[in-house]
Amino acid sequence: MSSTFGTTFRISTFGESHGVGLGAVVDGCPAGLELSAADLQSQLDRRRPGSNPLGTPRDEADAIQILSGVDQGLTLGTPIALAVLNSDQRPGDYAGMADAPRPSHADYTYRAKYGHSASSGGGRASARETLARVAAAGIAEKLLGQWYGTEIVAWVSSVGAINAPDLVGSGLTRSAVDGSDIRCPDAETAAIMTDEVKAARSAGDSCGGVVTCEIRNVPVGLGEPVFDKAEALLAHAMLSIPATKGFEIGSGFSGVTMRGSAHNDMYEARDGGQLGTVTNRSGGVQGGITTGESIYFRVAFKPTATIASAQESVDFEGKPVTVKGAGRHDPCVLPRAIPIVESMAALVLADLALRARLSQVQQ
Repeated sequence: MSSTFGTTFRISTFGESHGVGLGAVVDGCPAGLELSAADLQSQLDRRRPGSNPLGTPRDEADAIQILSGVDQGLTLGTPIALAVLNSDQRPGDYAGMADAPRPSHADYTYRAKYGHSASSGGGRASARETLARVAAAGIAEKLLGQWYGTEIVAWVSSVGAINAPDLVGSGLTRSAVDGSDIRCPDAETAAIMTDEVKAARSAGDSCGGVVTCEIRNVPVGLGEPVFDKAEALLAHAMLSIPATKGFEIGSGFSGVTMRGSAHNDMYEARDGGQLGTVTNRSGGVQGGITTGESIYFRVAFKPTATIASAQESVDFEGKPVTVKGAGRHDPCVLPRAIPIVESMAALVLADLALRARLSQVQQ
């Protein structure tokens, strides 16, 4: 099993949804970075279960503990261990479900690969695993903010067939995104999306959608062609998030409808002797290397696999069985996915930034 992400700024996560707790070990963070638990807690609070009325009723404090690697408020350059204890786990909710794989969950594939699987809540396949990523990414965000003033803001841009206006380049803030429970900053669209999620929940069903993310104040030159291109690592990071089914950057799939003469980003002179582009259909990356323009991309999330309605399936022996969702779940993962998308983007850019600085030192 691969539970480590990154090359120079590396994180290794651990823990299960209904176990004692979860956490991460961060290696490669430079010494001397000001860091406290409060720097990590804000994103954990946005992600935590019980924080959003549209989400799961599971209620966790998700209070982060820094166990090592920080002394007197400064990182030591040694591994930083982070931990969160579970307090509202209910493995008993899953009693009697061990004999049949839940539709569109990892129950069957984990058992086929490893010979057995977690008895409750999906284990490592549960979205609760992302708590550790978000905690570790708080360090990455602090690093990027100190070095470049980088800002990462994601928002819900569609739920089902409901689409918000294009808000890329509008200077959105996280506080604006958090202005609605659905985390869509367009008030009119947010109200319609909220009704859609509530209707799905009332019907014992679920819905999916798209998260858009914009990263501002990105330096020129991050990315390691040919296999560790910036957009390739972002795609890797985003598609490692549970429930994701698609990724596109810049003009994405819509760009194929354009001709090159309309799609090309023309260069212009900027203050300080640098170049910039008049348009940004590339999404802030060309040739796998950041251009200095804002990076923007979209991530598709499927409807939540756990639903309250009964479904006809088969058990592990191939015998017909009726499966009905157990435990507590989100009817739509999108609102709580926002800090997860932001966090994975931060981990990618922090790793690339450190790799770039290491390369410069070696030269």
